[in-house]
Amino acid sequence: MKVGYIGLGIMGRACAANLLRAGHTLSVYARRPESAAELVTQGARVYASPAELAREVEIVISNVSDTPDVEEVMLGEHGVIHGAHPGLIAIDMSTIKPLAARDIAAKLAAAGVDFLDAPVSGGEIGAINGTLTIMVGGKAAALDTARPVLEAMGKTITRIGDSGAGQVAKACNQIVVAVTIEAVAEAMALARACGVDPAPVREALLGGFAGSRVLDVHGQRIIDDNYAPGFKARLHQKDMGIVADTAAALGIRLDAASHAAELIQQLVAQGDGELDSSAIARLIASRRA
Repeated sequence: MKVGYIGLGIMGRACAANLLRAGHTLSVYARRPESAAELVTQGARVYASPAELAREVEIVISNVSDTPDVEEVMLGEHGVIHGAHPGLIAIDMSTIKPLAARDIAAKLAAAGVDFLDAPVSGGEIGAINGTLTIMVGGKAAALDTARPVLEAMGKTITRIGDSGAGQVAKACNQIVVAVTIEAVAEAMALARACGVDPAPVREALLGGFAGSRVLDVHGQRIIDDNYAPGFKARLHQKDMGIVADTAAALGIRLDAASHAAELIQQLVAQGDGELDSSAIARLIASRRA
């Protein structure tokens, strides 16, 4: 298919490369031309705006940082909406507010464009390997058309419900990841405090009921004290802000999520927002009763 990709950060570059490998024709838009350079050498074509790109493709995908960025890419002065044409499907793989996703979907629908909110889980490793988990909100028929494109980037593709439902699922995902990172960090801190090597502790836990992807990947990061970002703390902070705003609007308490969010916020506040969010383990290891 003819696919356009907007947003060539850590995740976007890897996803776009997988689209090329799967045989799709790729066009890209990037605010920083240098981020598209490698993809151009592989056959991608660069466009000067999201609107120009949208006019030339069947599916346009965005993967940018925050809600205002998606709104600008999709609905702004040079946004996708101005390149609308019959049959165009717009997919957003960013993590944004569920209500914003619904609003974007409604405005694009008025221009004849189907919109899928399709946030992902799996981090940089999943993006590189094409094994992302993709949570989709929007029309089933649009997903059926877009599925071959999504399958080039992800292994598990689930339609959650109507527009915005994918973003609700992603908020749930970020709660589980943040709280589990905190639990793994506390477990590693306890092992070290007891004079026990945390590496075999992690290995043992992976074989039991405590085993998880977070324990596998982030547990190793914590043991190695290596927090090169798979998912930057400042982005996880943004996502947990979406969780907090949604919970507040619904009048529900999420105590564990709130505590993990406080640790991520502290990490960012001390200047470590570019580290992986699992670096909260350093804060946990330094705490004393």
